[in-house]
Amino acid sequence: MLVNAVTATEVIEVPWNLVMWLCERFSWTGTAMAAVVLGVGVLLCIVVPYLLGSINPAILFSKLIYRDDIRNHGSGNAGTTNMLRTFGLKAAGLTLLCDFLKAIVAVWIGRLIFAGFGGSIAGFFVVFGHMFPIFYRFKGGKGVACAGMVALAINPIIFLFLLFIFLVVAIGTRLVSLASVMCALFYPLLFNAFAKNVDMAVPMAFMITVFVIFMHRENLKRIWNHEEKRLDLSKFSLKKKKKKAEGKPAENEEKSEQK
Repeated sequence: MLVNAVTATEVIEVPWNLVMWLCERFSWTGTAMAAVVLGVGVLLCIVVPYLLGSINPAILFSKLIYRDDIRNHGSGNAGTTNMLRTFGLKAAGLTLLCDFLKAIVAVWIGRLIFAGFGGSIAGFFVVFGHMFPIFYRFKGGKGVACAGMVALAINPIIFLFLLFIFLVVAIGTRLVSLASVMCALFYPLLFNAFAKNVDMAVPMAFMITVFVIFMHRENLKRIWNHEEKRLDLSKFSLKKKKKKAEGKPAENEEKSEQK
């Protein structure tokens, strides 16, 4: 543990992180320390997670496995729910697993670089990269699953509450978009309750909420007009279904809510 002086009489212990190690190792202070904090710390906590978030598993799996592009089907959104509606449960599961891995890796990279502060910043930017991926002309998913994985990486209790809220609303209404928005609304409140001592956790959680709701703006309009398509629970069946010759999904999928 590194010791960081707060006042003449008070010290706090912070986890090992690259920025503090560099500053102590080379006795950097003043301008040099500020350059390391901004250059190495903040920049890497933004760039690396954003690039990780920009790797979209829904697009990759739809092209590699199904020889198709998920963005050409359903809502056109490259997210977990559209994978579920278009290609089925296994495709959605693979997508969710990869979203989980990239979110966990991004948060832990942020923590290694700049402790809790870095983890919170990285958590936001991996979700932002998922929504606006540089590799796919800034057209990605809606960030719900990725945001949930960020919550799991920072505090598992928050994730369990979010999962409970999502399941209750999704099963009760069969509206995935409504369940996603409800989770987004509770997101900063739960962070405030269970992760308020983590640097920047609550502000970054609030920013994620803003962007998730923004990404669901069309879904909210359809919900208001009673036009939002409800989740087909039969999609969760593990039984094999007949596929078309080339294994492509039907083209008559209606647009609906996505993660």
